[in-house]
Amino acid sequence: MRSLLSFLSSLIKLFKELAAVKNAMQEDLQALKKLDPSFEVSYQFLFHAGFQALKLYRLSHAFYVANFKFIAYFIYQLNRILYAVDIHPAAYLEPGVVIDHGTGLVIGSTSFVGSGTVLYHGVTLGAKYITTGKRHPTVGKNVVLGAGAKVLGPITVGDGAKIGANSVVLIDVPEKATVVGIPAKMIRKIATNPSNELFSQDRKFYNNHISEVGDDLCLKESKDSSMLKEVV
Repeated sequence: MRSLLSFLSSLIKLFKELAAVKNAMQEDLQALKKLDPSFEVSYQFLFHAGFQALKLYRLSHAFYVANFKFIAYFIYQLNRILYAVDIHPAAYLEPGVVIDHGTGLVIGSTSFVGSGTVLYHGVTLGAKYITTGKRHPTVGKNVVLGAGAKVLGPITVGDGAKIGANSVVLIDVPEKATVVGIPAKMIRKIATNPSNELFSQDRKFYNNHISEVGDDLCLKESKDSSMLKEVV
């Protein structure tokens, strides 16, 4: 009896999640039309690999949350085979995300991606350590992640930030900042206070701080990326 009740509870949750998927996909489509300049005709989403991969992720996430994990992982594997996109069903992507091209995209299980964000091919939202708990990035709203960018660890990428192609990001990125390179360094920041002096101080601190990254791609113990939140 208890098993039956548990199954019915999961089934009800699944229907709710699938209803949310329908709404999320509508927002994804609107974002795609707005943020992908190659979108020319109304039916183009049918042939847009990134959009189709995102749709499969949303289905797998719905089944995962509702505790139908075998089906969730089956859809997840199908996504990898059809579109070479690896988004763990446990990851959370807000409605209104755009995946452009998609091929080679990897998003880990504890990742979060905000609405309005564009992820190009080859992007990785990965971990620094083999550990449990939160180990993948939190990406804010309206972020651009360039092709091949690697964002590693439980760090935060602020709203409106831009990550250059093939950059390796290892510490928190402030809102509206642009970072590039290996490891990524700040080259631009649009601040609410437009003082050039303030920006210069922020960039110097960020770029000096990133130099503390060791050969193991992890921050040295003497530094903590949370310090950035106090300054930028």
